[in-house]
Amino acid sequence: MNNSSPMLEGRNLKIKRGGSIILDVPSLSVQSGEILSLIGPNGAGKTTLLQALACLIKPSQGELFFKEKIVSSNHVLFQYRRKLTMVFQEPLLFDTTVFENVSSGLKIRGLKRTEIEKRVDENLERFGIPHLVHRSARKISGGEAQRVALARAFAPQPELLFLDEPLASLDPPTRESLIEDLERVLRQTGTTTIFATHDRMEALRLSDRIAVMNRGRILQIGPPPEVMNQPLDEFVASFVGVDTILTGRVSKKDKGSFLASVMGHEVEAVGEVELGETVVFCIRPENVTLSPPFPKRATSARNVFTGKIKKVIPMGLFYKVQLDCGFPLVAYVTSHALEDLELKEGKEIFASFKATSIHMVRKKLSG
Repeated sequence: MNNSSPMLEGRNLKIKRGGSIILDVPSLSVQSGEILSLIGPNGAGKTTLLQALACLIKPSQGELFFKEKIVSSNHVLFQYRRKLTMVFQEPLLFDTTVFENVSSGLKIRGLKRTEIEKRVDENLERFGIPHLVHRSARKISGGEAQRVALARAFAPQPELLFLDEPLASLDPPTRESLIEDLERVLRQTGTTTIFATHDRMEALRLSDRIAVMNRGRILQIGPPPEVMNQPLDEFVASFVGVDTILTGRVSKKDKGSFLASVMGHEVEAVGEVELGETVVFCIRPENVTLSPPFPKRATSARNVFTGKIKKVIPMGLFYKVQLDCGFPLVAYVTSHALEDLELKEGKEIFASFKATSIHMVRKKLSG
């Protein structure tokens, strides 16, 4: 990814439906070779933005630029559309063979037969489905159909690729296998990609930047570590996996650190604040450490609380432990830690987290 002028840029994009604004994006730029993920809940506006950027729907207001040229005249629009491909959640395949499906975009572009065959073979190989070349697209599985759709999208060697939740309807093993192949192909080809998903793990794995959307607006955009660890508000925090979000009032401050009262408990954090100010603490579960209550182990963490385990939830490779420390707190533990600490509902345990591991969101002084 480079830092020159953006490949794609949207300015003041607005879309109205039924008199209401359903998309409002003042500015968005995508660099050449970048993978940008749009994440957010259903109805956040991800697909609407994707369709506006792909010129499938016309904005009520705003302009789109491709390589600094405005996409408005029919000629520029035609040229722009020839440089992009799109994959939807449900693979839209023709009722013909896999070969005919993958080659369809190449035929439209007038490539020679030998080049068409070469690119079809290459992309079927990329997605592990060369054996399907002569099969009917109507007689393959959902996962295979989505692989065909991706092979068809990559075959024209697009400069821009739009992905609209292409893995959402697949079962977990199929999705995991396909995301591995997609990640590899995206890195191999360096294709500039905008990827809409509601799965933050997919976004983390694939993206150079993440844009969190809600109600037709981009709330925060930046590199994955920044968005995940420094959310701008409570909505972003909750959506990117911050399980503990606490509101407190600053009761004491001293040279870069301070105490805030959270449901009657003092929590120490770092940052510049004012006395009496309301703050929101975002604590990621992987930053919470659990230890036996007796004897109390030495820890460098400034925040140590006794908590009662409310629930232990298996999450595949780890467990989510929900605690009541006088305020709700969530920790992640391994299966080994679960056995070692004998964690179960109703048990008391020490929970600790460092003042430096808390991400603080400042709020306006209230009342």
